[in-house]
Amino acid sequence: MTTVLAGYGLTKKYGATSALADVDVEVAERDSLAIMGPSGSGKSTLLHTLAGIIRPDSGQVLLRGERIDDLGENRLSALRRKRFGFVFQFGQLLPELPAEENIALPLMLEGVPRRQAVQRAQRWFAPLGLEGLEQRRPGQLSGGQAQRVAIARALVVEPDVVFADEPTGALDQHTSREVIRLLTSVARDQGAALVMVTHDADIAGYCQRRLHVRDGRLTDAGQHTVA
Repeated sequence: MTTVLAGYGLTKKYGATSALADVDVEVAERDSLAIMGPSGSGKSTLLHTLAGIIRPDSGQVLLRGERIDDLGENRLSALRRKRFGFVFQFGQLLPELPAEENIALPLMLEGVPRRQAVQRAQRWFAPLGLEGLEQRRPGQLSGGQAQRVAIARALVVEPDVVFADEPTGALDQHTSREVIRLLTSVARDQGAALVMVTHDADIAGYCQRRLHVRDGRLTDAGQHTVA
């Protein structure tokens, strides 16, 4: 399979602490990778480095073979908006906007007219079980509904990679499983790779691969049967 995203020799230090120590990782099209590890292990630093949010002290990050970690901030910000999608633990939806505009927001930020952006956003309501909620604001949604809106927002730009940082951490077990099933299956159907940080082994089981980090180093990685 074609490698979409790769990091080679990634090193990052905060003072005397090594958050990443010569880490190599590759993610293919339609691949789903769960990054696991104890608190302070470097798993979030790895995700943020691959996503172009943190610059490594050394090493390279490549998107479809092109280096991105050395881009200027303006170009890197544009790349994150156009080619990456993000799902966070608490959704980070804008409370004043209805669901359809929250989903459409990345498109509008890129200059797509509001009517066209909203039309594209509305296509996501049926696949994610959100029919009838187009005009609901975040405060009128359940936690699971809000995370499904966040998933749609991440995917509406048709990204190469979706990054998810503890996307089910604020949800109960049943809702967590519903949300992660949707996230992994819809991302795969759209051809996007998924890179996810989670502390939950059951949630990681929905990904095709797990990668364990401890003290900034990979301890093991492998494939397993998806739940």
